[in-house]
Amino acid sequence: MTTELRRLRNYINGEFRDAADGRTIDVVNPATGEVYATSPLSGQADVDAAMEAAAAAFPAWRDATPADRQKALLKIADAFEERAEDLIAAECENTGKPIALTRSDEVPPMVDQIRFFAGAARLLEGRSAGEYMEGMTSIVRREPVGVCAQVAPWNYPMMMAVWKFAPALAAGNTVVLKPSDTTPASTVLIAEIIGSILPKGVFNVICGDRDTGRMMVEHPTPAMASITGSVRAGMQVAESAAKDVKRVHLELGGKAPVVVFEDVDIEKAVEDIAVAGFFNAGQDCTAATRVLVHESIHDDFVAALAKAAADTKTGAPDDEDALYGPLNNANQLKQVSGFIDRLPAHAKVEAGGHRVGDKGYFYAPTVVSGLQQDDEIIQNEVFGPVITVQSFRDEEQALEYANGVEYALASSVWTKDHARAMRMSKALDFGCVWINTHIPLVAEMPHGGFKKSGYGKDLSAYGFEDYTRIKHVMTSLS
Repeated sequence: MTTELRRLRNYINGEFRDAADGRTIDVVNPATGEVYATSPLSGQADVDAAMEAAAAAFPAWRDATPADRQKALLKIADAFEERAEDLIAAECENTGKPIALTRSDEVPPMVDQIRFFAGAARLLEGRSAGEYMEGMTSIVRREPVGVCAQVAPWNYPMMMAVWKFAPALAAGNTVVLKPSDTTPASTVLIAEIIGSILPKGVFNVICGDRDTGRMMVEHPTPAMASITGSVRAGMQVAESAAKDVKRVHLELGGKAPVVVFEDVDIEKAVEDIAVAGFFNAGQDCTAATRVLVHESIHDDFVAALAKAAADTKTGAPDDEDALYGPLNNANQLKQVSGFIDRLPAHAKVEAGGHRVGDKGYFYAPTVVSGLQQDDEIIQNEVFGPVITVQSFRDEEQALEYANGVEYALASSVWTKDHARAMRMSKALDFGCVWINTHIPLVAEMPHGGFKKSGYGKDLSAYGFEDYTRIKHVMTSLS
């Protein structure tokens, strides 16, 4: 007896559709390794249809009052709360995440973020009018950019979809959103929820692979391309968008330094850092996975962190004792395992370093010490439940090591010395610096990096403004 696979579909112009040529992709539950659904492998005809729908819907949505757009977003937030359990079920099947943590740590922030941007919709303003030339009055208008092509990642499929569509819609843009090929289910459900609230064509979802995403970015219709993904993918998007001068918004990889000074409470710091490093299986570009510890407490810190790793559990979505679930897919399991397999001889695996079980893509909480600054695992993003530890002798060397990577998204400093925390936060070359904490985000504050971590901001008024353009209007007074 065979179980019929769930059939996911694109959402274009208010209708659910298969790919025009009927092609599909198998969708795998990473907790079991088994195929549970199929989704469209969208081609050029599907991309064309979605872009045409978004372009046709744009003038009316652009011209809707901010109050009307706010009402629509507030209805979406309410609908997310009403359908929370459905969203959680889809997301956990998508990703294998723990159900309880998805319920407590993802859905409430998502709803809050939609409501934040609903409020921001009514603050879309330019500078006040003024006379900067005799006989002339100037004003600045903020306007939506147009159709936005958006590509979301597989580590937080629901939340990253919200980070993309909420500010874009609030500003008056229309959207064509593509989820990752491994995690389309929750995004398709979002389309179902939003479809009963927004006018046809304002929000569209097309499923597919990297080639589908390439077609979206290369398409002549979008005025802006936004992607959350790898550095390699970001570079390809920027290169492609440059051909017709599209605006680009990139949130890429990270290699967050966690700088721990000798005056910390080791037990408390380890407790917080372990959670921030292993949460979501370390599949977070801000994860606390590159720890730098003062040499005077290095050995004690490593021992405590190894114990914390041994006490941390990975498990199936319904395992209430599990902090995190599986890696997202077979390729990611291979990548994480490869970093450990290629460790240099001077490195030491203090905990973990192996796959868990033979079903699904689970990987043990891992701690690696004895590393040097130019080691592969220090310089490159692992994107797994692996925390590395290096020692430093003083503040200068800590900064040298912390800033000595190509990524620049997030960082943290752990110390009781306020002046030192302020010096470090100024000198750390990262888009976010946490002090005595790591990983909290709020809707009101910007999230985005420097260097190869990309450009543009998510969340906050800055993220909202990224989806607008500025127009100068000058009027003669004579």
